[in-house]
Amino acid sequence: MLTALSVRAMLALAGIRDRAATLRRNPDAGYNTEATVVIALLAAAAIVIVGIIVSKITARANSINLGP
Repeated sequence: MLTALSVRAMLALAGIRDRAATLRRNPDAGYNTEATVVIALLAAAAIVIVGIIVSKITARANSINLGP
């Protein structure tokens, strides 16, 4: 039985294969504006996630009692 995650993984792999085939047929079909925007959004999301993790770790470290 296919789970939603495995279906998404298969679709992503099919998309990657399709993109690779396009680049082999037409080497000038590099990054376009859409791909650049998607990459920028992913980078922004990564920065936000790192900020959340750092704030949680800092809060946890500040909650440690080191003495009386």
